[in-house]
Amino acid sequence: MLCELTTKKTEIQMSIYLNTNNISSQTHFKTMTENNNLKEKWDATVEKLSAQFADGDTLNLDGIIYLIGVQELGQGQRRFKKDEKVNLMHIAICKLLEPYGYYEFDFFDPDGWPHYKTATQLPTLKPGEQSVLMKEAIVNYFEAIDFFK
Repeated sequence: MLCELTTKKTEIQMSIYLNTNNISSQTHFKTMTENNNLKEKWDATVEKLSAQFADGDTLNLDGIIYLIGVQELGQGQRRFKKDEKVNLMHIAICKLLEPYGYYEFDFFDPDGWPHYKTATQLPTLKPGEQSVLMKEAIVNYFEAIDFFK
């Protein structure tokens, strides 16, 4: 009787181990596939924006965030002061992270600048994780406005 219980316990443990590894492998594969898909979409976004706005140079993440800030401000192309450029990037980051529940639009000030409030505290992310989050948010932003059609 003791032998049968031990065998059944071992079979159950082995079954749980195999199922857990299978789920882990599927999750890892899904993550790798999603990362490859994000990379392809990110590269297409950078290529199209660089061709349109950078005179042949390749835009970096900060440059794209700045462009989104200008777009979201909606005041057209003009010269911005240094502090306005920082504010434009803040507007873009808030807009990009709004669908994730981190920020919520609050109001437009008398000069037409949008203001956001924190809805949920951002998690602590490593620099690489921050970059992936922002790239994903940027790709989603441009997909939502049919930029690729």
